[in-house]
Amino acid sequence: MNYTNLFKIAINALLRNKMRAFLTMLGVIIGVASVIAMLAIGQGSKKSIQEQVSKMGSNMILVFPGSQSRGGVQMGFSSSKSLTLDDIEAIAKECPSIKMVSPEVRGNGQAIYAGSNTPTNIYGGNEYYLAIKKINVISGRAFTSADIKYAAKVCLIGQTVVNNLFGENADPVGSYIRFKNIPMRIIGVLEKKGQNTFGQDQDDLLIAPYTTVQKRILAITHIQSILASAVSEESSPAAVIEVENVLRKNHKIRDLQEDDFQVRSQEELVKTFSSISNILTILLGAIAGISLLVGGIGIMNIMYVSVTERTREIGLRMSIGGRGVDILMQFLTESVLLSVTGGLIGILLGIGASNAVGSIMKWPIAITTESVAASFLVCTAIGIFFGWYPARKAAELDPIDALRYE
Repeated sequence: MNYTNLFKIAINALLRNKMRAFLTMLGVIIGVASVIAMLAIGQGSKKSIQEQVSKMGSNMILVFPGSQSRGGVQMGFSSSKSLTLDDIEAIAKECPSIKMVSPEVRGNGQAIYAGSNTPTNIYGGNEYYLAIKKINVISGRAFTSADIKYAAKVCLIGQTVVNNLFGENADPVGSYIRFKNIPMRIIGVLEKKGQNTFGQDQDDLLIAPYTTVQKRILAITHIQSILASAVSEESSPAAVIEVENVLRKNHKIRDLQEDDFQVRSQEELVKTFSSISNILTILLGAIAGISLLVGGIGIMNIMYVSVTERTREIGLRMSIGGRGVDILMQFLTESVLLSVTGGLIGILLGIGASNAVGSIMKWPIAITTESVAASFLVCTAIGIFFGWYPARKAAELDPIDALRYE
């Protein structure tokens, strides 16, 4: 058996029907391209989430109030007022794995400057808030403990708000804006962070002392959440346990009682989002993989047609000494050649489509060697699997009946 001759015969057979061969490969091309593109989008989203969390601080700890129940009905997190400033003090004093801790309050409204206005969000924290969230001030200054003590009407402003109210490249430090009819002096401009993985603009915000947001804007006495920073990423699990123990003690929660708060680390959030991303990636890959299955069925169909059309040729080869295994290998080579060629074209198309999606739609894309290799191996396996039965049928033909075939 001369494999070089088998390869040449297979190429000549396919070239005799170029359009039919291309249409047969089309299913494999689309399938491989779809799989690579879908996996690239899924892996890109996962990588983007990890990068976003890293920028926020991988050792950050978040504490949320537990959902409140009234008459057996869950009212949601926003209705709970279980977190207080006493909790902040207790965490700072009694949790050795915690380096910094800050309250967080937040609201939304209209920011107004002269004849311009824009809807935005306002966040309140203490003097550690920026350091915990890894937010930098590029112009002006951050607020101080004195600003917090006296609930000063000062704020830090994000780049999107700067552009909307003052225009491009403006320096608004020292200017006054109104937020919910409260005049606030801009003391600093925040570094641009852009959009996060979920398309949220991270620069469309104001940051002020939490006392200012509490008393002057929201008119509340409780805090909506707590942000803390562990001493290191490795100490985050210990920090979570320490915070839980301190809050249970502070809230006088007994052993069998349910917590009225939730403590989450960035590591847990990454695992949760990564798990969701993996499920979506698998789902997208499976849907795209259906195209590969359809392509394989197309190969089987066209190989059946080829065997039927070349029955007399098969009989002639057998009559001059061709063995069944030679006939089988000839048609199997054609089948694999169709699927592999389609797979190579599909890989190039998938990489190009992924890059186009990333460039045009600004989606995070990550093309991995594993996804490309897996796609190529799968399309090769499809060629063998779906080409085997028609090739075996050709190999089992009776030479006399094949020569008599009209």
